Amino acid sequence: MAKRITRAAASNKPKLLDQVRNVIRRKHYSIRTEQAYIDWIKRFIIYHGKRHPREMAEEEVADFLTHLARDLDVAASTQNQALSALLFLYKEVLRHEIGWLKKVERAKKSPKLPVVLSRGEVKQVFAHLHGMPKLMAGLLYGSGLRLMECVRLRVKDIDFALAQITVRDAKGGKDRVTMLPLNLSEPLRRHLVRVKAQHDQDLEDGFGSVHLPFALARKSPNAASEWAWQYVFPSSRISIDPRTGKKQRHHIAEGILQTALKKAVDAAGIVKRGNCHSLRHSFATHLLARGYDIRTVQELLGHKDVSTTMIYTHVLNRPGLAVRSPLD
Repeated sequence: MAKRITRAAASNKPKLLDQVRNVIRRKHYSIRTEQAYIDWIKRFIIYHGKRHPREMAEEEVADFLTHLARDLDVAASTQNQALSALLFLYKEVLRHEIGWLKKVERAKKSPKLPVVLSRGEVKQVFAHLHGMPKLMAGLLYGSGLRLMECVRLRVKDIDFALAQITVRDAKGGKDRVTMLPLNLSEPLRRHLVRVKAQHDQDLEDGFGSVHLPFALARKSPNAASEWAWQYVFPSSRISIDPRTGKKQRHHIAEGILQTALKKAVDAAGIVKRGNCHSLRHSFATHLLARGYDIRTVQELLGHKDVSTTMIYTHVLNRPGLAVRSPLD
């Protein structure tokens, strides 16, 4: 009888990947982190002949990470993401401590300077942007937002009276405040009028709700349909939330802005590899060039350490030590 109960309990236990999903959601990790971790754990299991991770330990993890660096030539950041996924699996899900991975062949991480556009190049790029992508790009350059911070922006986080934007749950789970460019204030107001009309129509059609962070949906069931919680840049279509299964209007896909910006950079004839993050780099560099304190720029960017912000001093016309060429 006891054996039957044990077997029944084992059969009712969630599968490994479902256990991973449950822990990730309990810790409030983003859907992107969930998808990335699940993918790396799958690849790890397949690489080792579909053995269960409980049967493996440090040696197999090190072997897989070395395979990524040596055979697949992945970037250092990619290898680190795979390592984070496997450490999460063993520590948080399987409750098994992984020791120091001495045998891992690390992917080489060469130092790279950020791609920064000049003020003239930024104007050229913006001349080839229109509509919502132009407004979003304006926030990346004018407020220093990251791409996903921009697409996840909620109506309640824009304060027109104080001309500021509150970035919620940014990188590292921190909130921060940055400026709302005065030149974007009126275009953003007009944009929100159109978004509000769309939201009102969604409510009439029986929709109008959005995904809410953490346990807010349970604590405030009506908040999902409130105007304040709607996305500033909503998707053009209603879709199904992969976690709840509800039909909702999610935020715009970030690929739309990425594609529009790439076309604008090409149309402007700029040979630099400009992308969405280049606008954030340009925001920081241009502020420093105008004499703003590096600590202020650090706070606006949301960098944990000022050393991260210091990299922008290397792309200024006058670097950190204000050294000028003898030819000048």
